[in-house]
Amino acid sequence: MSGQWRAQFDAEVAFANGGGLSTEGFRLDIPGDTIDDADLAALFVRHLGLLMVSEVRITNKTVIEEPHKGGRAVRGAPGGVHGRRLIELSHLVTDGMTTLPGWPAPKITEWLTREASRKHYAPGTEFHVARIDMIANTGTYLDTPAHRYADGADLSGFPLDRLADLPGLVVRLPADARAVDRLLLAPYDVAGKAVLLHTGWDAHFGTPGYGAPEAPHLTGDGAQALVDAGAALVGIDSINIDDMGPAAGGERPAHSLLLAAGIPIVEHLTGLDALPPEGFRFTAAPPRVAGMGTFPVRAFAVVD
Repeated sequence: MSGQWRAQFDAEVAFANGGGLSTEGFRLDIPGDTIDDADLAALFVRHLGLLMVSEVRITNKTVIEEPHKGGRAVRGAPGGVHGRRLIELSHLVTDGMTTLPGWPAPKITEWLTREASRKHYAPGTEFHVARIDMIANTGTYLDTPAHRYADGADLSGFPLDRLADLPGLVVRLPADARAVDRLLLAPYDVAGKAVLLHTGWDAHFGTPGYGAPEAPHLTGDGAQALVDAGAALVGIDSINIDDMGPAAGGERPAHSLLLAAGIPIVEHLTGLDALPPEGFRFTAAPPRVAGMGTFPVRAFAVVD
């Protein structure tokens, strides 16, 4: 016997943007002699490179001991970008701005004015020193494990190689969808990458609608899929990576799973529509501040 296994099954696929497809007697390499329908559906979606899948229904599944045939590698489409570009992915921080509705706004003032500085220096020499008073969750910011867990790594202890110059990819949410789940993530090879969830919700930033209950988010199932696949960082252009609707009941599975696995989170991104699907490098590095779990970042991408 070969010691390798394949699943044979029928599948009905529905797409979030309409339409569907069906297969009969499809055979797919699997890692062991058993696999549940959810994992098989995700493997099937990735194998075919299907995007915007909303549901896969598996029927007539059997497992066969048979040599592996090899799966097609799933690659993103070329970005079509020539030359090196820097793309801004952070919101501008301004005095009195709103990031999270109901949370304190930053206050930007002068600690040392140019006029006051002149008496300390030679004629014609002057300086300006500003002061900002803000909560850590302001603008586009990073969450480290210490944000969720008392014994987690904070800004001073989190490794730089998980925050800077990471290979990136973009997962685009269908226009009418609200949640990024395992099936939407299945086509992507996320191992070692900054996975940026493009929902388009950043268009509401700074308005009352930004905090609406229907804001897009990552599901717990989707977060577990990213953990299992070895994502290096996860970002989103929405108000929260978790569901903030009343049905969520205050649960935060995406934060809990990702941060427990040491995967940092960047929330309130913007400008993800300017990125190609992959082929760029992502950076979102905060200052090294001891005892803090979150802090604003200058998030950006380098596209070659």
